[in-house]
Amino acid sequence: MESWESVLTTQGQLEAEMYCDILRKEGIPAVTAPRDAVSFLGVSPFPCRVMVPKNLVGEARAVLSSYLENQPE
Repeated sequence: MESWESVLTTQGQLEAEMYCDILRKEGIPAVTAPRDAVSFLGVSPFPCRVMVPKNLVGEARAVLSSYLENQPE
């Protein structure tokens, strides 16, 4: 079984899904892990983790860092 690790925590699930999409486009498997007990009811507005396979954590953080550095303020 593959071990997954958090690379980022966002303010909500929609933001986490956006970061997962960025990672997936770079070939890095990514999933969201909402931190609340009601996320099964729909999109969670609570903090949410972006998870990737443990062996890809460094690569995922580099991709996200590059993306965040290139965003206008």
